[in-house]
Amino acid sequence: METDQNKSLMGTAVILTNGGLDTSDAKTAHGLIRGTERFKIVGVIDANSAGKDAGEILDGRHRNIPVYTDMDAYLAENKKKPDYAIIGLALCGGRLDNEWQAIVMGMLQRGVSIVNGMHMHLSEIPIFVETAQSNNVRIIDIRKAKPFDHLHFWSGRIYDMKIPRIAILGTDCALGKRTTSQLIVEICCSAQIKARMIYTGQTGWLQGNPYGFILDSTLNDFVSGELEDAIVCCEQESGPDLIIVEGQSALRNPLGPCGSEIILSGNTKGVILQHTPFRKFVGGGESLYCLLPDIETEIKLVEMYGARVIAVTLNGQGGTREEMYEYQKTLEKKIHIPVIIPLENTPVGLDRILPVIKKFIQDHGDLPDTTPRLHSRRKIIN
Repeated sequence: METDQNKSLMGTAVILTNGGLDTSDAKTAHGLIRGTERFKIVGVIDANSAGKDAGEILDGRHRNIPVYTDMDAYLAENKKKPDYAIIGLALCGGRLDNEWQAIVMGMLQRGVSIVNGMHMHLSEIPIFVETAQSNNVRIIDIRKAKPFDHLHFWSGRIYDMKIPRIAILGTDCALGKRTTSQLIVEICCSAQIKARMIYTGQTGWLQGNPYGFILDSTLNDFVSGELEDAIVCCEQESGPDLIIVEGQSALRNPLGPCGSEIILSGNTKGVILQHTPFRKFVGGGESLYCLLPDIETEIKLVEMYGARVIAVTLNGQGGTREEMYEYQKTLEKKIHIPVIIPLENTPVGLDRILPVIKKFIQDHGDLPDTTPRLHSRRKIIN
């Protein structure tokens, strides 16, 4: 839900990636380059990619977002400093090391407000607070937990919600679940299907989505309630034809299993499952030999939770285009549901999702309710 604070955060912004723009760690930067309604992105600060267009680095599409070596280079070309500098990398453990702290301090000293999506809250470190105050700028820690009295506990209101919901889950972290969610919303809207996305991570908020919460900064007791409240508010205030819920991590990722809340507490009956066929181990679990789950058993696990996988989407990182096409064709024959490559403008691209979604919306009222509960919802709550 949009608050006064959310609305005040509009302005020009540069994205800080410190040499990592062309890596998977820059997924926040990549999301902002693809589009945001909260900020006007005027450049990226990244010495390794300087002189190029950020969109062309990302996916070959020119987006008129120049990449600069440093802030001096930006100011030499633009004269006017940006309102904000956004940390665009997902750093290990959500911590800013000494190098990053120096980058942030330099921005504050130049009179540029910082938007920080890390778990390390700069607004709680005196030296950063003092520097921001003396330069009349702000530190916005978007991963700060909500005040306790603003949190919602799960109530069961979700059972009264009628609008169909699809979760974009995955078999691992950093597979592009949010990107796929956003692309599906866009393609639905272009086909006159009014779709809304429930964001569950900081990039979704940065992109300007009005409904959602940041899951990994929410006390565990309230994750289900915050998810429910976001869906309820979206349905009641916006009344879309379809709600897309962004997934986080994966059901069987031992570093942070996640997804069952979206199915169970969100009473979500449709799932689009994002998978990467060329990644052997879960991200961050390579040294422990934590194998990536098999896609077919993951589909069965989703079904055991009471939802149905209506399509699989693929991330081709680590393989060739030819290998990706071959895998797509083989898997689709095996599982008998559409297997789609979202970032490809081909016969296997995201256009194929529309008939699947239209059928899901059409059939939604006839889907069996497999949620285990008593006949009266109120009996559970009371």
